[in-house]
Amino acid sequence: MSRTGSSAYYWVADATPPLRNSKTTMFMLSTPPTTTFFVTPTPRVPFLSSSKPSSVSLLRSSTASYSPCCSSSSSITPKVKSNDNNNCYLVSAKHSPANTSASVSSRTFLNAKNEQELLAGIRKEVEAGSLPANVAAGMEEVYNNYKNAVIQSGDPKAKEIVLSNMIALLDRVFLDVTDPFVFQPHHKAKREPFDYYVFGQNYIRPLVDLKNSYVGNMPLFIEMEEKLKQGHNIILMSNHQTEADPAIIALLLETRIPYIAESMTYVAGDRVITDPLSKPFSIGRNLICVYSKKHMLDDPALIEMKRNANIRALKEMAMLLRSGSQIVWIAPSGGRDRPDPHTGEWAPAPFDTSSVDNMRRLVEHSGPPGHVYPLAILCHDIMPPPLKVEKEIGEKRIISFHGAGISVAPALSFSETTATCENPEKAKELFSKALYDSVTEQYNVLKSAIHGKKGFEASTPVVSLSQPWK
Repeated sequence: MSRTGSSAYYWVADATPPLRNSKTTMFMLSTPPTTTFFVTPTPRVPFLSSSKPSSVSLLRSSTASYSPCCSSSSSITPKVKSNDNNNCYLVSAKHSPANTSASVSSRTFLNAKNEQELLAGIRKEVEAGSLPANVAAGMEEVYNNYKNAVIQSGDPKAKEIVLSNMIALLDRVFLDVTDPFVFQPHHKAKREPFDYYVFGQNYIRPLVDLKNSYVGNMPLFIEMEEKLKQGHNIILMSNHQTEADPAIIALLLETRIPYIAESMTYVAGDRVITDPLSKPFSIGRNLICVYSKKHMLDDPALIEMKRNANIRALKEMAMLLRSGSQIVWIAPSGGRDRPDPHTGEWAPAPFDTSSVDNMRRLVEHSGPPGHVYPLAILCHDIMPPPLKVEKEIGEKRIISFHGAGISVAPALSFSETTATCENPEKAKELFSKALYDSVTEQYNVLKSAIHGKKGFEASTPVVSLSQPWK
């Protein structure tokens, strides 16, 4: 049986197309109230286009009317805990949320013209005392792993892409270290003056081998979009594989249904809003911030505060669902999938019945019609999680160029699925199992197409594979 572990993300979405309600939300939620993952809309910005800005030009243009928050010799801003008993978010001692790092930029990394200058900038800031050694080591590790992965893609502009995207990432990481961004319980994606969403999509795009990637049952995604326009809520009960799940889902859907792709919001675990290498990507997603159950007991002094924060997060979720037109991605396993320790094979981690039932009841009592769809994702090769759950922030990040896939199956009705079950508790288990079995069946089709190299021939009567970006 596969092991699971908490991840940094869970998601929800916010969009503006002509829906009955202007908000669309997409959560990726673990066991209640555990960790979770979730995004907003904007035109796609291609890499290094002569007619459109690159990551670096976006960075530089976003700072035209803003002063850098710090010089290369500035010290790390001290952090204090919020006085709000319902929250445990790190707050900059110097700045209010309105003036935090999403609005300004440093210059050290933006001025780099090549790899040598970029890496020298890391050492420069360490020597100046403005960049902790452990964060610097993580930055160099990510740079090297990202470079190797993008070069592996065979793109003739790989080195330019790496430099452009890593300048953007290292600049944003350093900026946040010197002036920490403050996440509120309900965080809205920062799209200006620097577009963190586009930054995240640009970062993931060269890591996904689209020639060997697939979407299962595209017509059902289109069906979901129609239901959203009618004010319905959509729940996606999904497995969860990497920190990059939200960006990969958006990437595979953005060509045909950018509305859903860019509308995603994430319920984020505390790790993605505290890990320096995760925070820039989290800033670009709409978030409901929660604390993972797997890390709830790490610090006894914070247990009560974390529980209160999670109760507040659930209330935020309920309010979003009441507004209708919400699409929620939930990972009821409580964390990322892990390979079997004996065989090394990957499979969706078992769903937690209470997580499934809690979300189902939230949707049923929200008011607008709700639909629960089982969704599978296969992308662990691109950014595999640590083999074991880690308590410390700052996991090792392995990065590869690889194919990925998502698939959705028809919505399941609780009343129809459990019609012959008289025991309420057994009914909950039956519904959870039906969702999990569907996710596993779809996952195996994706696995056959991508790992088994069968491509479209892996399609079955249940899962029809396509490449909607073509």
